[in-house]
Amino acid sequence: MATLFHVPLSPFCRKVRLSLAEKRIECQLVEERYWEKDADFLRRNPAGKVPVLKIDGKTMAESAPICEWLEEAYPEPSLMPRGTDDRYEVRRLVSWFDDKFHNEVTANLLYERVNKKITGQGYPESRNVKTGAQKIKFHLDYMTFLLDRRRWLAGDRMTLADFAAAAHLSSLDYISDVDWNRSDVVKDWYAKIKSRPAFRSILADQVPGFPPPAHYADLDF
Repeated sequence: MATLFHVPLSPFCRKVRLSLAEKRIECQLVEERYWEKDADFLRRNPAGKVPVLKIDGKTMAESAPICEWLEEAYPEPSLMPRGTDDRYEVRRLVSWFDDKFHNEVTANLLYERVNKKITGQGYPESRNVKTGAQKIKFHLDYMTFLLDRRRWLAGDRMTLADFAAAAHLSSLDYISDVDWNRSDVVKDWYAKIKSRPAFRSILADQVPGFPPPAHYADLDF
């Protein structure tokens, strides 16, 4: 059985969890307090970050190469399209959410509201929270732009781009930081993603001290 060292609300861990679950790869989840810099964990990943995946006798770190490896080692069901241009678009959007969205939104909302308390780094910086709340509007509007023209974010079929976006948004939805009323098309897209069997463990997450809102696990939110 594979083992994933993770933290529940990490969007990077969630992206890997979704990929594993979609490909029906049985996996044990182990919560890792990476900020404590445990010696055993640092041997698994000297960078001191999650996710870390142990699978098939290998230990791998960083969500992007992990997901790429899973796609090559376990190609069915595929989360990448066949065409070169289509694969580029998936990778572009994965990078968009894991870089731009992460830096502008996730870091300013989730990390300020939750991670600082969990890791003992103090209280949220209100200026950062305000910035994140403003920036997410732009990203939801961009997703609306894409979904008005496509069935899924990167094209006509669900891909890793959708899982990358859903990983970030689900983490923020856990703390009620997504205005689903801003875009019906984005809300409908998330409802489709949320209803997939791969999402079940995500919706079952519980973080001590941070209970999710009632709509978080509701498939008809």
